[in-house]
Amino acid sequence: MRAEIQTLVAEIETSLELLRQRLGWQTAQHRLEEFNARVEDPNLWDDPAKAQALMRERQALVDAIETHDSIKAELEDQTGLIELGEMEDDNEVVSEAEEALRRLAKRAAAKELEALLNGEADSNDTFLEINAGAGGTESCDWANMLARMYVRWAEQHGYTVELQSETPGDEAGIKSAAYKISGHNAYGWLKSESGVHRLVRISPYDSAAKRHTSFSSVWVYPVVDDNIEIEVNPNDIRIDTYRSSGAGGQHVNKTDSAVRITHHPTGIVVTSSEKSQHQNRDIAMKALKSRLYQLELDKRNADINAAHEAKGDAGWGNQIRSYVLQPYQMVKDLRTGHETSDTKGVLDGDLDPFMAATLALDVSGKSRAEAQGEDV
Repeated sequence: MRAEIQTLVAEIETSLELLRQRLGWQTAQHRLEEFNARVEDPNLWDDPAKAQALMRERQALVDAIETHDSIKAELEDQTGLIELGEMEDDNEVVSEAEEALRRLAKRAAAKELEALLNGEADSNDTFLEINAGAGGTESCDWANMLARMYVRWAEQHGYTVELQSETPGDEAGIKSAAYKISGHNAYGWLKSESGVHRLVRISPYDSAAKRHTSFSSVWVYPVVDDNIEIEVNPNDIRIDTYRSSGAGGQHVNKTDSAVRITHHPTGIVVTSSEKSQHQNRDIAMKALKSRLYQLELDKRNADINAAHEAKGDAGWGNQIRSYVLQPYQMVKDLRTGHETSDTKGVLDGDLDPFMAATLALDVSGKSRAEAQGEDV
């Protein structure tokens, strides 16, 4: 068997081993039997919320086991074909099987990454907020570019994107925007994007064509589902209504339909300005509960908590990623060291390699460069 094929086989076998580790393979079948026994309980649906949670957990385990088994079976099939083709000197069979192994290696690597999304809220929908930082019009334009980048990433992954609120910039772009992104593992993938994002480019708003540095911050937190109870003391919040400043619509700037909720103990402020006042109150309250839940998650995880504290203001020294468009093309994540010169692809939503590198960092506790003994 050629060295290239042996390398592919080794990569797939490594992914399978990591899948088994994340799944707890030795007890997986026993846990599935326990789930099946609980599902057969005639009193299960007396509590619909708990029943649905149980069914989701069971299905996730079933899917993980089936994924592992199907990858393993295809690996055995394709290596068997290669051995047969080599015995019969049939290069066409070997070539086709090798190509199938390449596709299988990509699938196995993707499933390996997906297995890392096993946090308490990783499977939830997510809220994503973008705020322009230091830099005036430049940062407002940069915030708008980031919003477009994340919307494109979400749409490419089949997620549903809903604009919750938006404040336009004075001259261009946006001062802030908030989105709800819905789909399996939306929060798990996007959570690594929280932080300050730095842009270096020749300003389209500078007649002297000088290079400018702009900052915008991104904040990601999970949508709290019905299985997570978050209590909000009415005495701890202030609810304000105001006139929406969004674009379009006959009621814009005419009715006080937008809602702002301020949570005094934490200083959290959430807004919604896209629907009726009643709907906005509901949307804003859900967003507040999600933010409070995120705070609780941060308290349980010292590393995540430290990362959020380090985020600070949207300016120098706090960025997690740099996007350089001039004098050279480079996007680099400062936490993992992952970088690419395909700036257009990244700004068009190609964020998966960056998210994958951060997921691996979260699990290992160190970046690839650190693992190799290099300075980051």
